[in-house]
Amino acid sequence: MSHTVSTPEPWGPQRGRLTLASSNSDEVNPPEYEAFKGPSPRAPTTQALSVLGVDMYVTDNKKAHNTSKYKNTNLIVRRNKEFIIIIRFDRPLNNQQDNVYLEFMIGNTPDEYKGTQITVSIGKEKRDGNWDGRVIGMQGTEVTVGITPDASCIIGRFRTFVAVVTDFGRQRTQRNPDTDFYVLFNPWDPEDLVYMPRDTDRQEYVMNDVGIIYNGEYNNITSRAWNFGQFEKGVLDACLLVLDAGKVPLLYRGNAIEVVRQGSALINSQDDDGVLVGSWSGEYSTGTAPTAWTGSPEILLKYARDGCVPVCFAQCWVFAGVLNTFMRCLGIPARVISNYCSAHDNTGNLKTDIILDEDGRVNRSRTRDSVWNYHSWNEVYMKRSDLPEKFSGWQVIDCTPQETSDGLYRCGPTSVNAIRDGELSYPFDARFVFAELNSDVVYHQSDKYGNTKIISVDTTYVGKLLITKSVNSNAYEDITSAYKYPEGSDKDKQAMQMAERRGVPTRDYSTIPEAGVDIELQADTIKIGDNFKLTLNIKNQTSQTCTLSAVITGCVVYYTGITSSIFKLDNKAATVDPWKTSSMMIDVTASEYMPYRVEQSNLLFVVYGRIEENGKTLSAMRVVTLLPPDLTIKVTGTPWVGRDFMVTVLFRNPFNFILKNIQLRLESPGLITTKMKTYDHIAPGGSLQYTETITPQYPGKSVLMACLDCAAVRQVTSQLEIFVQ
Repeated sequence: MSHTVSTPEPWGPQRGRLTLASSNSDEVNPPEYEAFKGPSPRAPTTQALSVLGVDMYVTDNKKAHNTSKYKNTNLIVRRNKEFIIIIRFDRPLNNQQDNVYLEFMIGNTPDEYKGTQITVSIGKEKRDGNWDGRVIGMQGTEVTVGITPDASCIIGRFRTFVAVVTDFGRQRTQRNPDTDFYVLFNPWDPEDLVYMPRDTDRQEYVMNDVGIIYNGEYNNITSRAWNFGQFEKGVLDACLLVLDAGKVPLLYRGNAIEVVRQGSALINSQDDDGVLVGSWSGEYSTGTAPTAWTGSPEILLKYARDGCVPVCFAQCWVFAGVLNTFMRCLGIPARVISNYCSAHDNTGNLKTDIILDEDGRVNRSRTRDSVWNYHSWNEVYMKRSDLPEKFSGWQVIDCTPQETSDGLYRCGPTSVNAIRDGELSYPFDARFVFAELNSDVVYHQSDKYGNTKIISVDTTYVGKLLITKSVNSNAYEDITSAYKYPEGSDKDKQAMQMAERRGVPTRDYSTIPEAGVDIELQADTIKIGDNFKLTLNIKNQTSQTCTLSAVITGCVVYYTGITSSIFKLDNKAATVDPWKTSSMMIDVTASEYMPYRVEQSNLLFVVYGRIEENGKTLSAMRVVTLLPPDLTIKVTGTPWVGRDFMVTVLFRNPFNFILKNIQLRLESPGLITTKMKTYDHIAPGGSLQYTETITPQYPGKSVLMACLDCAAVRQVTSQLEIFVQ
């Protein structure tokens, strides 16, 4: 097969010509000429061959390798797939006589044995290497070469050289950054560990540069759009810089399992000055509030620009959003997961302990464990060559710093299938993830001497629901059944028995008598500043009339389940006939909770009940989410490529207090980079209007994302899908 290419003259650097260029100071490059060491050479029989230029064939190769969306002028290819290079010599190549090699190098000290220097022969001397090379065709002085990086090669930025070997020595081209190219993981190729069989899945989990991260609580799921922006200018270099700054050996960078484990450590700043500083303090004046970010590019580019200084601040969904970008950018399929009622079990005993005092009120000082309303982590898709076959597929990784793993704050990869089956002895960190989903909520009552007794247990509260964005849709997909079998089913019991054999403490609550009465709390969706009613349902499942006296504690809690303050205590009593259900209403007013409200706060109600007839006790809890006010995005004009259109963001302050020091962000991958405005204050009832003119460069679907943030109100977000004609 011959491959012709018309080459415009002069052969310029935009074509990827190898010419004299300054090399990066941190890279060791080979000498341009190595003298022949040996006996006196014969006179050459043909004119020595010289290289005039190399064309990396960027546009066509990128199209073939699914990398056209990267805003990067250099070639980007995927492992185990051929790419084309055209070399122009000063005379036609004679592949019976000429000895020509292509050399590809990565890192400071290229070494063939470590896979950091690759040599491919295209002349008379054939040699075996990890990468395949072949001459596809010759046209005059131009030679078209096909190069295939092997399926497990190191990912990163390689430098390209052409070496001509004669009897007199080795003549090598000079370094030219224009002919550098990037190699990424290849989820399109069955030989790659990250292979994903369905194209619809690859389009969502590798190629989609916007996503939705779900928050709120399981009775009231809310969401926010997130710009992953893995193709934005500078993001690929920033992701590789994260590996460099974390001193990840090049040798590890061909192994997807190693890259995702390292990534889960390097996105947080604990231990290793990674990308993001976690903070749940509510005091963010030295950086950006976690709730104010709208996407990953702003964070990764700031980290790179500031010389790898960790960026302030993040909470779980920000960590998950940036880790998702890092994975998709390098070619690893990834998605963000939200686990509702996620246990952070400080003692690791698979129990979340809630301590009540003698009166049935929550004892804040003694309750150390917490149940997060939701917790965001990531899944990556890969073959686990280190584990039995059935544990391949989706793997949990989590970079929110909660507990250490092998001495560093990181988590995973751990097989979702292994967690579901209670197979917790396989690497990495399966026990910690299992506890987040399967802890029991144990209510204890302490007397005035500090002695405690268990009064009730809820085995169904934790790990209520796990969701992720659906493929090719903005709706969520319920993936709870991938992590756990139906509560109480035979398979659920088998998984728990397996977990106990793998070292999880056994559950034994046989000493707690069945009360025969169930209680639950219900509430509607409410906005910050609303009054509302809480309903207490009492279900008598016995043949006796029962009288219940109940204590209801209302606390303001962070989304992590940590109690900020108690704002309400209420006592109720009810008599319920046999086999009947009775309901009681509890009024909650804004004037009760608003003075205690903290950022992203929710209201947690804990009820402690005692049955007068037999002295048995029971408990239940319910989180009520306070929804933020609305933010609106409006578009004026029809978006066309090359024509201006207007985007307006509108907000009205619905509160009776002034909002101060407001940040407003607007961004859309492929459309505009992050725009940020700051406002001194918005008066009660006052409005804010921000307009931006946008000129689209590319047709197709885009998502506009806006976020308003200030200390008094967080998570005010909006998104709008538009289509550029």
